[in-house]
Amino acid sequence: MTKQRILVVDDETGMLEVCGDILKKLDRVEVVLEQHSLRAAEMLKDGGWDLLISDIKMPHMSGIDLIRLAIEKDPTISSIIITAFPKVETAVESMKLGAADYLTKPFLPDDLLATARRLLETKRLREERNLLQRQVERRHSFGEMIGQSSVMQNIFELIQRVAEKDVDVLITGETGTGKELVARALHEYSTRKGQRFVPVDCGSIPDDLLESEFFGHERGAFTGAYARSLGLMEYASGGTFFLDEIAELPIRLQAKLLRALQERRIRRIGGDAERDVDIRVVAATARDLEEEIKQGRFRQDLFYRINVVHLKIPPLRERDGDIKLLTDYFITRFAKEMGSDDVRIDQEVHEVFARYSWPGNVRELQNVVKRVLAITRKRLIMVNDLPDGIVAKAGNLPGGRDTGFFEQRNLHTAAFEKDYLDKLLNEHNGDVTKAAAVADLPRGTLYRLLGNHGLDPATYRN
Repeated sequence: MTKQRILVVDDETGMLEVCGDILKKLDRVEVVLEQHSLRAAEMLKDGGWDLLISDIKMPHMSGIDLIRLAIEKDPTISSIIITAFPKVETAVESMKLGAADYLTKPFLPDDLLATARRLLETKRLREERNLLQRQVERRHSFGEMIGQSSVMQNIFELIQRVAEKDVDVLITGETGTGKELVARALHEYSTRKGQRFVPVDCGSIPDDLLESEFFGHERGAFTGAYARSLGLMEYASGGTFFLDEIAELPIRLQAKLLRALQERRIRRIGGDAERDVDIRVVAATARDLEEEIKQGRFRQDLFYRINVVHLKIPPLRERDGDIKLLTDYFITRFAKEMGSDDVRIDQEVHEVFARYSWPGNVRELQNVVKRVLAITRKRLIMVNDLPDGIVAKAGNLPGGRDTGFFEQRNLHTAAFEKDYLDKLLNEHNGDVTKAAAVADLPRGTLYRLLGNHGLDPATYRN
């Protein structure tokens, strides 16, 4: 690990020496003392500083001027203002410029030491997280997708190969697996990249408006058609037409869509002329289309039309190693957006996440991380900060064979725990707060134990 560098600027030699003696107590830190503000300004222009500590009133250049210069050179630098003449206006101005803290002379040595240590640690964590994010994005990303598991690496490779071929693609996978991200990647890596990507949620458009939305209409084609309207397929011409949740389309429209896809021609409602459309079709669904065909809810010929290439996106629970990777990525991304770059996650949280089944897949994981960051003010995310349902429904950690004394002891301990917790929840009708108080356990610990034994408090209520 390289040393972090601190520049201390003060026109009083005695104050420089005091600061130097205090800051030498920090580990792996290089402290440079400078009495002349102009020389300090030249040193700041060279960059490479982690923390600037400066007096405000000095000949030639003030501490405010030095902070402004330092931030122009390196926006990530931290700074501390020290002064013997504190004024509210000065403090406000320095904070607006980016000073992280403000100390009044004479100050306690521990105050300077603690402030410097905190700012340096925050900067180090921020840099480590930025480095991690760049590594993740470079090594384990494709478009807007993140994944290091072999199944996702295979998906990335297949997307790249298919994107170059101008063929229609069917994407299947559970809700929240990222089907639209795959569709966008297909577009971005294709020859149509510079053209429009037009997504359509087939389940969100009312049935009586679907035909008009898809194909457009002429003026007077129906009541309320006061002007000619361009359809989505015509609007997407030249680019990619993404049909999300295509299984939601009614059978009547499926027949018209099939004809349009076969001929790549459409006719606006109320119009006579047919118009060519140059589109690549990417369709997605969370349903089993073959089962939908058997039930008479989806046309077999339309299925064959859109299923030129089939991409099946695996659920998160089948992506070995990706849960931790995505968790760290989302923590870094959302913490930065919320102004908390130094947030970390406890290893026990990773263990809970690894045991949870994630029925909502990546979207659910993303929302859980965002919710935790929005609610908690801690720098270390613990199991107690997680939603109750996540902890309660997390399954058991995989165990080994029970062959000896310690394994047998663990089995008996586990049996006792499950029996005790079962009775505890029964006695208190699934009220975890009361049960935790009676058992003299932190609520988060109780939830973890319940998750280990597959006990859901909701089943004990009423």
